[in-house]
Amino acid sequence: MTPSANHRRLRIGIGGIGIESSTFCPHRSTTDDFRQTRGQDLLDRYTWTRPDSDLAETVEWVPLLHATALPGGPVEAESYLTLKDELVTRLREAGPLDGLVYDIHGAMSVIGLTDAEADLTEAVRAALDFVGTPDDTGRPMISTAMDLHGNVSRRFAEPIDLLTAHRLAPHEDAWETRERAARNLVRCLLDGIRPHRAWVQVPVLLPGEKTSTRLEPATSLYASLADIERLPGILDAAMWVGYAWADEPRCKAAIVVTGENAELAGAEAEKLARRYWDARRDFVFVGPTGSAEECVEQAVASDKRPFLISDSGDNPTAGGAGDLAYMLGKLLENDAVRTGRVTAVHPGITDPVAVAHCFAAGVGAEVTLSVGGKVDANHGGPYELTGTVVALQRATEQKDRAEGGAYDRGVDMAAVRSGGLTVVLVERRKPFHTLADFMGPEDGGLGIDPRTYDLVVVKIGYLEPELHDMAADWLLALTPGGVDQDLLRLGHHRVERPLYPFDEDAYAESAPDLTPVQLSPLAR
Repeated sequence: MTPSANHRRLRIGIGGIGIESSTFCPHRSTTDDFRQTRGQDLLDRYTWTRPDSDLAETVEWVPLLHATALPGGPVEAESYLTLKDELVTRLREAGPLDGLVYDIHGAMSVIGLTDAEADLTEAVRAALDFVGTPDDTGRPMISTAMDLHGNVSRRFAEPIDLLTAHRLAPHEDAWETRERAARNLVRCLLDGIRPHRAWVQVPVLLPGEKTSTRLEPATSLYASLADIERLPGILDAAMWVGYAWADEPRCKAAIVVTGENAELAGAEAEKLARRYWDARRDFVFVGPTGSAEECVEQAVASDKRPFLISDSGDNPTAGGAGDLAYMLGKLLENDAVRTGRVTAVHPGITDPVAVAHCFAAGVGAEVTLSVGGKVDANHGGPYELTGTVVALQRATEQKDRAEGGAYDRGVDMAAVRSGGLTVVLVERRKPFHTLADFMGPEDGGLGIDPRTYDLVVVKIGYLEPELHDMAADWLLALTPGGVDQDLLRLGHHRVERPLYPFDEDAYAESAPDLTPVQLSPLAR
């Protein structure tokens, strides 16, 4: 893309704050949990901002603040305000902008707020309107890239010109989504398009493990978005399943179709919402499930190796505390694992005190530790573990994979072996999604190869691609925690009702009204 002879180079800001927050998790997120990127480091996150990009002659990219954190509990109010104030201040100091690529998640919860993204977006919109555009021809435009597990309230959507979201879960298209948001914005600015948005929420709230695009009906529903997007007069079609582990009125599925043709956008949004509603009972877990005990027993008895088990209720990449020792106890209750006839590795239990104790003792030392259950003390408390320290690694020894954002921040780690079980303890919350998370120092791990164990028990929900490819077989353990897959036992009381699956028969006689709200183009 290049500007026309009579069109100057565009000035577009980039920034946002992204986290997924479980209101059922006792963990609290602070500024220390956020990887904050500014300046050239922020521009280096993306391919389309590079000097060799086809957009280089068209756009001057203006880096603001991008802050992203591993999912967790709600953000402390003071930490949120610190990040919000910096983003807004940088916007106001950036000078006139044509637009903003707004790189967020969409499921941030903040102590004291009921719709954190709406609060942030209203402040961002006000700051953009304050600086105006370089030639004062109209309001700057906002184009938002989001996770499909985000929430889209009307209050949040109204100040935004363009909204799009991932179309795959697992999110193998995350960077493609950000690029689509940027290119849609550039196209609208160059062509003078002020798009209509057809917005509708669907009274369904399901966990990501039931809405993975690896299975129907999500596969077809999300595949249809590209077909809608290709229709004349349509710019983008997006669908959010919502975030199931926050107890807020905005938490539900949502559809937004954006385009120049308001009538067509509305019609397509309503059809898509109707398809989602009609399919609500067809969503199933992405893999076979069972209780923790059932999953361990079945995995031990299987001849498939390695056999992976998801400790789904304490998944830190969905917002769990990551410090529950629930599965640790279930593994060592199994005679085959306890005696070493079956080997297992269970990484990612967060316990800084236990990790420090292991470092003080050293490799080869026998230790007795009180493991986990300090942050989330509601599901069994700490587990007393006696074993041998078999590996240690400092955060400073780990390779920094900046492209992974907050997920790949270095942490001190200690591996302790008890019977056939190797437990990996971490001093701060860390997911284990790839071989590099487990393996040698050059890759950022402990020298542990999960492929050599009979069982691999990971705090995760659906398996990320490398784990999925590694698994000879797997089970999704329906364990307790801040991101419990059994939504009905969590105790939602602030979500808008009726809402499926909480109110199974609420619409037995008539379907909900799924008529989209037409959000008119933001005034020039």
